[in-house]
Amino acid sequence: MRTRIGTRLIIGAGLATATVIGGMAFTILKSQTAQLMAERTRSADQLSETIKSATHFDMLENRRDNLHRQIRAVGGLQDQGIRKVRVFNKEGRIMFSSTSEEIGTSLDPKGEACYACHAEGRPLDKLEIQARARTFKAPDGTRILGVINPIPNEPTCSTAACHAHSAKQSLLGVLDVNVSLAEVDLEIAHSRRVIMVSAILAILGGSLMLWWLNRRLVSRPVAALVEGTRRVSAGDLNVTIPFIGRHELGELAKAFNSMIHNLADTQKQLAQSDKLASVGRLAAGIAHEINNPLTGVLSYASLLRKRMGEDPSACEDLDVIVRETVRCRGIIRGLLDFARPTAPARQPTDLNDVVRRSVSVVMTQLSMQKVVLSLDLAPELPSANLDGNQIQQVVVNLLLNAADAIGTGGGTIRAHTSPAPESTIELRLEDNGKGIPAEDLPRIFEPFFTTKGNHGTGLGLAVSWGIVEAHGGSLEATSEPGQGTCFTLRLPTSAIPDSGTPTLSTLT
Repeated sequence: MRTRIGTRLIIGAGLATATVIGGMAFTILKSQTAQLMAERTRSADQLSETIKSATHFDMLENRRDNLHRQIRAVGGLQDQGIRKVRVFNKEGRIMFSSTSEEIGTSLDPKGEACYACHAEGRPLDKLEIQARARTFKAPDGTRILGVINPIPNEPTCSTAACHAHSAKQSLLGVLDVNVSLAEVDLEIAHSRRVIMVSAILAILGGSLMLWWLNRRLVSRPVAALVEGTRRVSAGDLNVTIPFIGRHELGELAKAFNSMIHNLADTQKQLAQSDKLASVGRLAAGIAHEINNPLTGVLSYASLLRKRMGEDPSACEDLDVIVRETVRCRGIIRGLLDFARPTAPARQPTDLNDVVRRSVSVVMTQLSMQKVVLSLDLAPELPSANLDGNQIQQVVVNLLLNAADAIGTGGGTIRAHTSPAPESTIELRLEDNGKGIPAEDLPRIFEPFFTTKGNHGTGLGLAVSWGIVEAHGGSLEATSEPGQGTCFTLRLPTSAIPDSGTPTLSTLT
């Protein structure tokens, strides 16, 4: 059977609270009981001292009738809790008592009135008050507190003419006072009820507070997280956990919302990648199928152009056909290169040489656009394990893009190579062209996305990015509109295992 964590928390905390409060209640009750008994014992001892002082002269002058009368009078105050008063000698014989039937009888040394003195093994006059006190039950079930008070042999007793005692006798007898503990027991019972009710109320109040805190701080947040997780597992990525507090569960809810947001974005990207992959496969098939007819059109248009050399109007029309056919074939070649890239044939290559070859390819076009190219190549650049032809394709594409961004008004391009951290080398191509808008910058490596309008296919940077990724490198761009653009190409100097031929899905 599944038990909620909040229920377990409440049960555990409730048991711990009940144990602590129960222990405190038991300790308080025990301390209060001991305090009441100590006060009642002191009161009984003070009573016995009072009786002993009141009967002192009657005992000294052997006035037995007065002594009997006083003891009976004190013993008759039962409404004040006094149950019995008696005096017995050292042999345990009762000489005076508020109960007439006991006079002349002897006590058992092992009985409740004598056991304390004999068990201690010390003289009675040396015992503390607690050792001289005892509790027992009367025949009616009432608890009785008995306090014995020694009657010592004073010099006046041993020298008096009435009933002289030997001076060697230290103890003449014992005064025994019995008082009822009914009021004390009632007070203890009342305290017990108050403490127990207070403990129960405290436990219930603490449990209710724990229940409320658990519901507010644990149960609801956890339930929201569980429900959100279930909805996500069912495919709902529009789940948002509401704000549930500034604590760990609140941080977990924020992390959950962020995760779902990223997951939704990733799902959209995957869906888009699947669409682009399908389009790429379709485009590759179409490009392959129309490549041969285009070649035929281009061949026949070129032949007709040669035959119609004396007809300017026809030649002009044929020139348009040839030019646009060549343009279409270039687009198809780009599609094929993008959809079916070849794996790089790596070998130790000097990146500076690749840059120089790339510059020689595009130098004529740069000169026609009045673009000044500045080379700043590191003299001792480490060689890298790469495919020189593919990297040259990337550099040529970056140079041509920079020239297109500058336009026909002229500008500058700076190519800078240098070693980079983590065993890499770096090529930075900076231009002072029109730059790339901030909203377009994250999309420039997407296939078919272009900022050139009808003059671009949107495949050059996508193909370049795929080539660089296949080499284990990176291609990044930074740009300020109106200030120019900087492309940074990083390549590892050490050999890396082949990651396989990049596919359309990896390039998107």
